Amino acid sequence: MELNMMIAILPRRKQRVLQLILRRENVKSITMLARGTADKEHLTLYGLQQSEKVVVSAFATGEKSKRLMKEAERGLSIDVPGNGIMFTVPIKSVGGGKVLEHLTDGAAGSVDKETPDLSFDHELVYIIYNEGNSDLVLSAARGAGAKGGTILTARGTGISPAERFLGLSFANEKEVLLIVMKSDKKAAVMKAVMEKAGKGSKADAVCFSLPVTQVEGIRRLDD
Repeated sequence: MELNMMIAILPRRKQRVLQLILRRENVKSITMLARGTADKEHLTLYGLQQSEKVVVSAFATGEKSKRLMKEAERGLSIDVPGNGIMFTVPIKSVGGGKVLEHLTDGAAGSVDKETPDLSFDHELVYIIYNEGNSDLVLSAARGAGAKGGTILTARGTGISPAERFLGLSFANEKEVLLIVMKSDKKAAVMKAVMEKAGKGSKADAVCFSLPVTQVEGIRRLDD
């Protein structure tokens, strides 16, 4: 059975349209607030503010994923630069049959049993680092060919927040940088981030990548 996590990174003004599309298809989702990664000097030059975005994650079977991608392309004009990006990441396993039924709204028993095609041209590079070090991480990523990304705010949970060393909390506030890019360029970006912003640096970044099996809204980046 093919099950995907669909991720849409959109301007906040587009959030309501996508939620209506997902509701029509009975697709469950979660929404997080984020911001874009435009250079500060470019924002100042053009009199712009940091772009506010939402990251919407939803779960759907293979056929429904394809249908939703087409509806999003039409309803959100997702293929027009500036209107966002939407892509799917294959889910390898879930925590039991009840979870599967919940994520697929009871459709799990009717989906095909074929092994999903996991060949992919794009990947999602996922970088986690200490809050306040976006410039360092972005500089490393851009220097290796990344065009931009989306930043989420998060919090580490590995050690009790009460545990401190020299007055500093181990459970630092974190940020997450998401970058969708061509698979053949991913290794150089990840290597640069780890060399310039990895363990031992102020950012203390870690990164990994996930396969992207469908993507809409990245045409200009490919060109």
